[in-house]
Amino acid sequence: MDSHGGSKVAAPLYQPRPVNLLPFAAGPPCRQSLKTTGANVSNIAARARQILEQIPAHVTVVAVCKGRPTEEVLEAVGAGLHELGQNYMVDARRVAPAITGIARMHLIGRLRPHDVRAANLRLFDMVQSLDSLELAFRVDRVADAIGKRLPVLVEVNSARERQKSGVAPEAVEGLVRDVSRLPHLQVMGLMTMGPLLTDPQQYRPYFQETRWLFEHLRSADVPGATMQHLSMGTSDSFEVAIEEGATMVRVGRALFGPR
Repeated sequence: MDSHGGSKVAAPLYQPRPVNLLPFAAGPPCRQSLKTTGANVSNIAARARQILEQIPAHVTVVAVCKGRPTEEVLEAVGAGLHELGQNYMVDARRVAPAITGIARMHLIGRLRPHDVRAANLRLFDMVQSLDSLELAFRVDRVADAIGKRLPVLVEVNSARERQKSGVAPEAVEGLVRDVSRLPHLQVMGLMTMGPLLTDPQQYRPYFQETRWLFEHLRSADVPGATMQHLSMGTSDSFEVAIEEGATMVRVGRALFGPR
């Protein structure tokens, strides 16, 4: 209940683009590699337009804004990139006033228990890095307090690296089923990072396993889980990720250049 005695109204669910999922492992390739053309583009707006032209329309581009000045973020938004990924709360708080109403913010970095506060969760339209039931309980309680139903992706540790965040692939279904029962969270898909590799083709088995999990959970029709979004791939690996079925890619360096 709110302070006036009425029921809290949940915010509309996050819907960046309609998703028409293509057959497994048959996503269209990008029309031209950004890695070969990005160096020839002189500014962020031009690179943003190039990215939107080259990446298939069914794939949502999340612009990774880690450490970027607000004016650079606004240049990307002005060129048509309206989904912004932030790794750190300090960056999200700095950028939020400038992008309110014109772009949406995703938390793509690790969400730590001490960060689960009302002021922080109000910043985000989606959390892509949910990786434990304990954390989900915390987020659900805070989302309840601010009258929000928060879209989340479950982060998959597809490489099973002990030092990395994310849940092991074999535990993903159990976590999705548990989180989907929480009234103030909306499970909308999966996210994976994969290991740090030098050859983009080496990411393929990690993306394939995550896609298999995604398809399995979609077909399982888990109550409370819509399973619309599969977030895979970064500046080095997004082309392979798209071929393996990603519906979201996270692009930073190809857009903004090296930090």
